[in-house]
Amino acid sequence: MSDSVIHRSWRPTPLVSGSAALHLAAIAATVVRPHLWPWTLGAVVINHLVLSGSGLWPRSTLLGPNWTRLPDNAATRGAVAITIDDGPDPDVTPGVLALLDEYGAKATFFCVGEMVQRYPDLAREIVRRGHTIENHSQRHVHYFSLLGTRGLADEVGRAQESIAAVVGVAPRFFRAPAGLRNPLLDLVLTRFDLQLASWTRRGFDTVTRDSNIVFDKLTRHLGGGDILLLHDGHASRSRSGQPVILEVLPRLLTAVSAAQLRPITLRAALS
Repeated sequence: MSDSVIHRSWRPTPLVSGSAALHLAAIAATVVRPHLWPWTLGAVVINHLVLSGSGLWPRSTLLGPNWTRLPDNAATRGAVAITIDDGPDPDVTPGVLALLDEYGAKATFFCVGEMVQRYPDLAREIVRRGHTIENHSQRHVHYFSLLGTRGLADEVGRAQESIAAVVGVAPRFFRAPAGLRNPLLDLVLTRFDLQLASWTRRGFDTVTRDSNIVFDKLTRHLGGGDILLLHDGHASRSRSGQPVILEVLPRLLTAVSAAQLRPITLRAALS
């Protein structure tokens, strides 16, 4: 997989194009044969349920291209991607950067545009240390998946501008807040030359206080090509008061090394 995976023309998936065709057929059938409206309505409702379910499934590819693993050429080289969401956070991110330096690992930070604007020096420090910052929307609103085309474009576009203005490099990947999206998002991402990326495995470290549970979730069946998700923003605290990511990350990086795997950024996997 090369840079061409980013620079692409928008093509609706079979589910999206089929849904559009179904809606047109339902309208035509209702006009020509009004007595069929219960059947056409039922078909449209079922279709909307399928679309909604696809959007609620973060790892789904039914609504558009979605990285759930690294490309094969990176996986066969034993590469894995550690991705860190919702920051930067001045109480957590510096500790994360120190641990990554200690283990010689590179990571991908999916940052919120407003947080990058609020803590520009910390964002620049992430990039200075060899990591990359990608787009996690401008505000990380919980209703992101309910936005229309204009709202999605505003959230994605403003984050692109915010991040590029601070660190000097525009993101090339996007991750939706909580991984939730709708059928319009892929069209918007194509406009901004962004690739959607979810994950292979996540530790639920924003809601789980037990670092052992988070570690076990991330390392179960650990292998080349995995995309792993942790959080520096909204990080849950362990019973000792420590951000869970700071307890998990040293063990995770040790496990990655023991498995003879190498943490790289998502951008490095494009090469």
